[in-house]
Amino acid sequence: MSNNSGSLQRRLGVPDAVWIGLGAMIGAGIFASLGPAARAAGSGLLIGLAVAAVVAYCNATSSARLAARYPGSGGTYVYGRERLGEFWGYLAGWAFVVGKTASCAAMALTVGLYVWPSRPELVAVAAVVALTAVNYRGIQKSALLTRVIVAAVLAVLAAVVVTTLGSGDAEIARASLGDDASLGGVLQAAGLLFFAFAGYARIATLGEEVRDPARTIVRAIPLALGITLVVYVAVTVAVLSVLGPQGLADAAAPLADAVRAAGAEWLVPVVGAGAAVAALGSLLALILGVSRTTLAMARDRNLPHALSAIHPRFQVPHRAELVVGVIVAVVAATVDLRGAIGFASFGVLLYYAVANASAWTLTRDEGRPVRVIPVVGLVGCVTLAFALPLSSVLTGTAVVVLGAVIYGLRRVGLIRW
Repeated sequence: MSNNSGSLQRRLGVPDAVWIGLGAMIGAGIFASLGPAARAAGSGLLIGLAVAAVVAYCNATSSARLAARYPGSGGTYVYGRERLGEFWGYLAGWAFVVGKTASCAAMALTVGLYVWPSRPELVAVAAVVALTAVNYRGIQKSALLTRVIVAAVLAVLAAVVVTTLGSGDAEIARASLGDDASLGGVLQAAGLLFFAFAGYARIATLGEEVRDPARTIVRAIPLALGITLVVYVAVTVAVLSVLGPQGLADAAAPLADAVRAAGAEWLVPVVGAGAAVAALGSLLALILGVSRTTLAMARDRNLPHALSAIHPRFQVPHRAELVVGVIVAVVAATVDLRGAIGFASFGVLLYYAVANASAWTLTRDEGRPVRVIPVVGLVGCVTLAFALPLSSVLTGTAVVVLGAVIYGLRRVGLIRW
């Protein structure tokens, strides 16, 4: 029998938490988002990356302080509920679950595009099924697999950086700012690149499974974010040095095109394999995060209460994981990859806007961050969300409004979970 009111076991220390955060961030985002971001920002791409990093740092700091005080599953769903009221917590949870479901589908499709370009949907569905099975078996197995995946991806990215910067075709001047950059383009690029940074909150959403959360979460989130930023800057500079802004904007597979332009044709299939492995790592961590937020919302009956069951042997929210896996598999078989990235970014940016607003309400005794951090984070999230492509903004707004309507219907008793 399942335990509907049980708690998850605290098994993760700082190293495990950092690896899970890296697995969520150093994934397919760096392989998939550089091209669309370059098309938006042109030679202002590095500035867009810097803006995304600043907003991510503010979000990470706010999330870490809140997670240390509220170390349960659910992340900003819990923080918004406790600090701002039930509606804002619900809205954050809704935005996260919907946005990250799109992220899961995007990662699964990225695996498919590299493994079997003519039938990516089949590979995507198979990847979702396999990783859902891994998560079902327990959090420690997920953490171990994440370490292996991150190590492999870092090795591939290091090979890309060394090969491109060491080639005779590399010119660092190609990464410099030119006249084609615009404020709107830089902000849109930052919003798209935020898709690649957003995984640090996976540590916070696993708060109920972390040992000594007040110490572990506060240390793990900035560590994971800092390592990711260093890797992303190195890769972006290296790719720009051989392709330039326009070449990067036109590239279907930017990192593969960069090593090809550097004369290392032998490395192209290795980069393709690395992209597939990276997407698997991101997908693994994303499914973890979505299922834990689903668990928290189900406990409060903001989603069907049956999804709050904890497996008696594996100590995971098995029903939530299975439902999330099925939905992601269906979406991965039907969505467009580019649209999924923009829609996911919109939902996740709104989620972090609530996190920063929640962090603002903390007192000094509660571990409040420096006041400017949640302010910059909140303004940055809202700005980047509405700087995204119009289709992403309109679709995202419609889904958020739908969530608010469902909340209202539940409050008046017309929907009962």
